[in-house]
Amino acid sequence: MDRIAKNIFDACQQARSITMEAIKGIRTLNLKEPDPALLRERVRHYFHQTYTIEERLYEQLIGDDTFYLRADPLRHPLVFYLGHTAVFYVNKLNIGKVISQRINPRFESMFAVGVDEMSWDDLNESHYDWPPIPEVRAYRDEVRALVDNLISTLPLDEKGIEWDSPWWAIVMGIEHERIHLETSSVLIRQLPLERLKQLDFWAPCELPGTAPDNELLPVRGGKVVLGKDDQDPWYGWDNEYGHAAYEVEDFSASKYLVSNAEFLKFVQAGGYEKQRWWTPEGWSWKSYKNAGHPQFWINDKGVWKLRLVASVIPLPWNWPVEVNYLEAKAFCNWMTELTGKPIRLPMEEEWYRLRDLCIDTDQPLWDKAPGNINLEAYNSSCPVDIYENKGFYDVIGNVWQWTETPIYAYPGFKIHPIYDDFSVPTFDGRHNLIKGGSWISTGNEALRNSRYAFRRHFMQHAGFRYIQSEAPVVEHGDFYENDAGIINWCDASWGEPPLGDKHYSLRLIEGLRGLEFTGGKALHIGCKTGRGTFELARHFDSVVGLDFTARLIRMATDMKEKGYIRYLRNDEGQNQSYIESRLESFELSAEAAKVEFWQADPSNLIARFDGYDFILAENVLAEAINPGRFLKEVISRLVPGGVLAIADHYERSDGQALGGFRKDGEPFSHLEGLTEALTGTMAPLQGPIDVWQPLRSSERSYKYRKLQLTLWRKL
Repeated sequence: MDRIAKNIFDACQQARSITMEAIKGIRTLNLKEPDPALLRERVRHYFHQTYTIEERLYEQLIGDDTFYLRADPLRHPLVFYLGHTAVFYVNKLNIGKVISQRINPRFESMFAVGVDEMSWDDLNESHYDWPPIPEVRAYRDEVRALVDNLISTLPLDEKGIEWDSPWWAIVMGIEHERIHLETSSVLIRQLPLERLKQLDFWAPCELPGTAPDNELLPVRGGKVVLGKDDQDPWYGWDNEYGHAAYEVEDFSASKYLVSNAEFLKFVQAGGYEKQRWWTPEGWSWKSYKNAGHPQFWINDKGVWKLRLVASVIPLPWNWPVEVNYLEAKAFCNWMTELTGKPIRLPMEEEWYRLRDLCIDTDQPLWDKAPGNINLEAYNSSCPVDIYENKGFYDVIGNVWQWTETPIYAYPGFKIHPIYDDFSVPTFDGRHNLIKGGSWISTGNEALRNSRYAFRRHFMQHAGFRYIQSEAPVVEHGDFYENDAGIINWCDASWGEPPLGDKHYSLRLIEGLRGLEFTGGKALHIGCKTGRGTFELARHFDSVVGLDFTARLIRMATDMKEKGYIRYLRNDEGQNQSYIESRLESFELSAEAAKVEFWQADPSNLIARFDGYDFILAENVLAEAINPGRFLKEVISRLVPGGVLAIADHYERSDGQALGGFRKDGEPFSHLEGLTEALTGTMAPLQGPIDVWQPLRSSERSYKYRKLQLTLWRKL
């Protein structure tokens, strides 16, 4: 180990001894700081404090074997999250072309993708060979050293850190790690108590008291402007950008968050037994879980207790209740019936109206947190009547607050290219926004503009306040795909082909006519919205479609599961058409059972994608992070004698193309480069075939690419 790396590893060990007081209350960064040297050191401090506090969270686990327990059957074990936050830095720095090396390709594949109950999430534990915890911790130290070195060496000027800056990937990694500080604490809270220890470092609030009586207080309506622009100095996730404005009507809101004592009345009224108060989705969840009270309540022989992250205490009736959206909604419906008033959860814009009337500062600027938030007060929830803001309590902090609003994109929304699947997969009407943050919400999570959404049955450190309003709940999206980077692929696969020609996918498969399809397993890499994967399923017993972009995979998965996709197609100028394409129209309904779709990095595939008789790689050499590594990966996933089909336009601008340059003074084509890379492991089956690929931008404008199709057999 060289001297610089040794110094960093020594610093890693020293960082683990940092006291809670040195970590609590760290504010997110002003990315517009004009002094480059000062900003560089603030990023370094923020990075190391974030890295350390997450590691301190896991110190509550007894024994390394606890990391391999499944706290939640719909989540990975905690070993995944220990590795994931470190891997995230390396993968995003590679995608952003800030670095071009990997530390541990196996880890950077295995720990890459978390789960949100999407159809492409992989929760089959047999597909994961989790490594020993000391190896994961050693990997984390290597990543810490890498990022620290980048902080020391990356260029930085008086413009600060902007959306397209190489530094953005580092700050993104830090804020991503702070999200997992919170979500991992929820998972730890669901582990067997005997596998945990309560540390003084994380000692919970011990304030006594009784629950106050709640009441509705008036909130004056008015204009609310949501969203941020590129001039905002604080880091933001993509869904926070853009702008939306609403005129909010007058409403009334509960003075306090709903306490455990107030929610107990709902439980005692038979709230978990009477279907009429639940939405169909809510009743289905309640029945599946056989729920009779909030998840973290424990009825110990008639004595109520509360499960905290690493301990159990007598149930504090004056703390906010922690429930999912479905439970909060059922409570509101019960309250409506009980009072005769229209009680519901606030919409996002109504929550903002209340916040803006009560709090006029934001996390990086306040002298003292106006709530139990940002780890500035307690290491748990606390009584609901401590933090008062102009007559209301816990406007921010203590626990997140569920809203009626499924997350959607503000007008002007744009996707960050190195994390294109942070938000878009949640724009499905199934993920509701939570607002205000909790006691452990730090960094971006504690900002006014933060927008986080979870499935309605998810558990977080989340509760709710209710409002009374006659205003209807606004539906903000019709869920027709409108992302220009997605709809052209929807139309290329599932729309009408130009000039009545055959679909590109059909013409591509016609180029494989020299092969004899006899069933078996096929893999389609670069599957986009899935048409080619479905077409291959006519000839194979099973086909897996992979793409790097989750937004494209979501459309392919919708076609498999729903049998249709919807998208907005550009026609002329501002005119658009609402398109619904159905699987049955293409006589592919029977193939749906034979296909599956997954998000994956083609250059670093996980072990489960293996043993294929046929692999089609479509535009992967042009799009893979590392085309040379991809070829080695894909060859290893074929059985002996298996066939590889490569259809590619090859063009790259990063110097990693296999050809298209002069070699030894002579022109060296992409085909020659491909042949050279495959010689010794693959044999060519037939000469190259050209296949035209049209991409529609409007009714009268198409972009054509001529792909070269080559076939190879594994030796």
